[in-house]
Amino acid sequence: MKNFAITGVAGYIAPRHLESIKDTGNRLVAAVDPHDSVGILDSYFPDASFFTEFERFDRHLEMLRRANKGNQVHYISICSPNHLHDAHIRLALRIGADAICEKPLVLNPWNLDRLQELEEDFNAKIFTVLQLRLHPTLLKIKQELDGKIVKTKHTVKLRYITTRGKWYRYSWKGDSERSGGIVANIGIHFFDLLIWLFGNVQENIVYLRKEEKAAGYLELEKANVDWFLSIDRYDLHDVDETNGRRTHRSITIDGKELEFSSGFTNLHTRIYDGILSGYGFGIEDARTSIELVYNIRNIELVANKLYSE
Repeated sequence: MKNFAITGVAGYIAPRHLESIKDTGNRLVAAVDPHDSVGILDSYFPDASFFTEFERFDRHLEMLRRANKGNQVHYISICSPNHLHDAHIRLALRIGADAICEKPLVLNPWNLDRLQELEEDFNAKIFTVLQLRLHPTLLKIKQELDGKIVKTKHTVKLRYITTRGKWYRYSWKGDSERSGGIVANIGIHFFDLLIWLFGNVQENIVYLRKEEKAAGYLELEKANVDWFLSIDRYDLHDVDETNGRRTHRSITIDGKELEFSSGFTNLHTRIYDGILSGYGFGIEDARTSIELVYNIRNIELVANKLYSE
C-alpha cells in the first residue's frame, strides 16, 4: 500500500483522483486546498489530514518524510490551478515522492527541461494524466490510423463548445495568467489527442483568440486540422439549439464523426494502475502539446482573416 497526498482537493477533478487512489488499494494521508468545502473526503479518506494553508501542508509532509518509511508520502496527486503545477511538482520531488499531475503539466515549455533535471537530481518521476490515450474507442482509431498508408493527409475538424457562466471569468480559470486561457484549460486535452493520433505539428495558424473562444488551423504530419474552442453559450445555440445540452463535442475525420462520448469510466484509475505498475505518461509525452498551446497563446494572429462558426 502506498501513501498519497493531494493538492487542490476541493476542485472539480479531485474526486476522480480520490476514487483512483482508493480503487488501486492505496491511502490518502494528507490533502490541501485554500477552500474548506471538502466533504468529499468523507466518502473516501475521512482520516486524511487536511490543510487550508500550503505552508502547513508542506511542513506536515516533511515531518512524515523524517518520521519513518512507513509514513512517508510516495505520491502527490496535483489537482491545483494550472499556474501552481510546477511548484507543487517540485514539492513532491523535494520530499522524495513522485508527482501525478493533471493537464497541463506546466504552462511554459521551458519549465519542462528544469523538471527533467530535478527528476534526475531527486531520483523521482513526474507523471501526467493523458486519459484520452486510454479511451477504448480512441485506441481503436489510433490502431486503424497507424495501420493505414495514405497518400493525402486526413481532413479533421474539431469543435468543442462547453458553456460557462459569469463565475468563470472571476475564478482562476478565467485568468489567463493562472490558467493559460481556454486553449490550455479546455483545449490541451484535444490538442494532445490530435498530436497523438496524427503526428507532430508542421504548421500552426491562429485566426481567433479571445478570452471566451479561439480558432485556428494545424497542419500535422498526417492531418490538416480546423479547430474551434469556446465557452460562449451563444456558440452552442447554432449547433445544439433543441436538446438543452451545455456541451458540444465533435471531431470529424474525413467527414466521419468520431463518437467517444461514452467509455470514460475508470480512465483515471487506469492511469493510476499504469503508474503503480511502473509505467505512465511522463514529461516527453506532454511536451509537444504544451509547446503547441504556448505557441497558440503567443503567436501573431493571421491578418485579414475572418472566422465565423
